[in-house]
Amino acid sequence: MDAHLFSSLSSKRISSHLSRARRLVCYAAPGIQNEVAAALVELKSSHPGVAIAVSLDFDERTLRMGYGSLSAVETLRTAEIEPTHSPGFRSAVLIVDDEGWVFTPTALYLETEPHSDETPNAIRLTQTQVHEVLLRLSPTARQEAIAAATPEEAARLESIPLEVGELFLGEAQFAQVKQAIEIAPPVNFDVVQQVRVFEPYLQYVELSLTGAAVQRHRVRIPKELLNIGASKDLEGKLKTTFDLIEKGSSLSSKALEDELNEIRKNFTPSLGKDHGRIVLKAAKPTLLARLAALRSKLESHQKKVEAELQAKLDESKKQVVDYYLPLARSNPPDALVGSLLSVADDDIKQWIEEKLSSVFPDAKGLIHKMTLEDRYKDVTFETLNRPDFLESVKAAFPRIDWDKPFHDFKAAAQAKENKA
Repeated sequence: MDAHLFSSLSSKRISSHLSRARRLVCYAAPGIQNEVAAALVELKSSHPGVAIAVSLDFDERTLRMGYGSLSAVETLRTAEIEPTHSPGFRSAVLIVDDEGWVFTPTALYLETEPHSDETPNAIRLTQTQVHEVLLRLSPTARQEAIAAATPEEAARLESIPLEVGELFLGEAQFAQVKQAIEIAPPVNFDVVQQVRVFEPYLQYVELSLTGAAVQRHRVRIPKELLNIGASKDLEGKLKTTFDLIEKGSSLSSKALEDELNEIRKNFTPSLGKDHGRIVLKAAKPTLLARLAALRSKLESHQKKVEAELQAKLDESKKQVVDYYLPLARSNPPDALVGSLLSVADDDIKQWIEEKLSSVFPDAKGLIHKMTLEDRYKDVTFETLNRPDFLESVKAAFPRIDWDKPFHDFKAAAQAKENKA
């Protein structure tokens, strides 16, 4: 018998303790793993006289956290070991004959089970504590104690209520939880543990600026204007466009785009076209501050554009009119001559403006909500296991020592292989 006060209780070690039971077993925890359930079924088969009490928080949430498995509970019920239900129970107790432990159950969603006494999760109970726990947890042990006690002691024992495991796990509750798990099965806990190695370090990030680039809008010069003075050979081949806003204009978003590109370069290096950009979580607060400052500039820019854009469009339209007016005066196109009584300058100017009105937008048509968006996604198992991912991370952040996370990631992967 192991006499240590502190020890480690994994499913494997619990199963080993169960194999030695000859009188009673009491197991209470949020859930139960397959190996422990199989050991209980084997115990009932080999030693049918052993009293077995199992109490669980049989709930969809506990199964998704990895405190136990649905198949383990099914295994018990098939062997006619009916667990009771203890809602919200998060401690764990194991009693085998006269030995007992209180232990912290492992949520496999967060970590693997302990397998060494160097990482203890259990405290051995004294004989008195074992007795007190059984009175409050095992109906069978409680009745045996009452039957063997003096009348006065029996009365005292009967006054002690069952505190855990007094609710029956009915078929309706089992079917409800089973259906929820089958519809949306829990994640693969081994995979989650591998991914979690890098979660504290990295996130994928996408930064985009939309609605700000009014300077990229162009208009196509109408054919009637474009062909003024052109030869028959060139007619129909000219497809000249006109920039509504010149690139150096104060309404251009180039300065904002340059600043965003600088932020991308400094905080979100690319891992290559197959991976995208990532940000160190340690640097993310600074990145968010830089983006907040850029959003403030973007808001000011939008107000300026809204106030000045129509005047800029009118100026651009005037430039086009002024360019084509002398051309049309010296060589009036047939479309102009055939539609007017005279070809005075005012008539020509009005005709050119009418043609441009069909292609020139107004300010309201160009102004959209200017937004700076940042979207973040955590790393996934699939991306972590791409052959070039780890090397790409090293190349993107060469001054960071990645030995520990790389070692932990590979250790988690090895643990998964060993388990398989």
